[in-house]
Amino acid sequence: MTKEGRSKPVVGLSGGIGSGKSTVASILADLGAAVISSDALNTLELASPEVQQTLIGWWGDSIRSPEGGVDRRKVSELIFDDESQRLRLQALLHPRIAARRSVLMADAEVNPTVRMVVVDSPLLFETGLDQMCDTVVFVDTTEELRKGRSEKARHWTPGELKRRENSQYPLDMKRARADHMVHNNSTLTDLRQQVERVFAAVLADFGERS
Repeated sequence: MTKEGRSKPVVGLSGGIGSGKSTVASILADLGAAVISSDALNTLELASPEVQQTLIGWWGDSIRSPEGGVDRRKVSELIFDDESQRLRLQALLHPRIAARRSVLMADAEVNPTVRMVVVDSPLLFETGLDQMCDTVVFVDTTEELRKGRSEKARHWTPGELKRRENSQYPLDMKRARADHMVHNNSTLTDLRQQVERVFAAVLADFGERS
């Protein structure tokens, strides 16, 4: 569906690793947004037998999990050490994820309880997803907080965080290309208030343009 044919705004959600995008997405969902998570769709695709068979054909039994499927951690380590393999995996997964996303967006468009659609993707700009969005929200936070959250939630070292961020666009570029920004440096209450203001502003702006 083109932007012109939509009855609801599509919002791209961006931010650094550990910035709190998932928390912002959850607040938006509470307010009436349908959240489409690229990470969740990626997980679904990696669990599909067809994709698993392809990956094991590429990389052998070393990426198998004890249950016989694919170990996501091993795949992650492999692709972040080899850009060519990362691009190879993206070429396989991204069209499949895009197809799932299109179905979810179409469902949200006709769902009367949905007020906006949120596309939550760590590679929003890198994959051109921002071009399909009516507006982009950037979740900003300090590097210290991002390091702490990544270490606690994902057990990453600061070096691992930096290595993964180096595979994405610089944060300054993402900030500059966003239309709205929320700062996740304080309390959850403060964050929710910011998100509520952005939610209202996006709906108002979309209504004026419709």
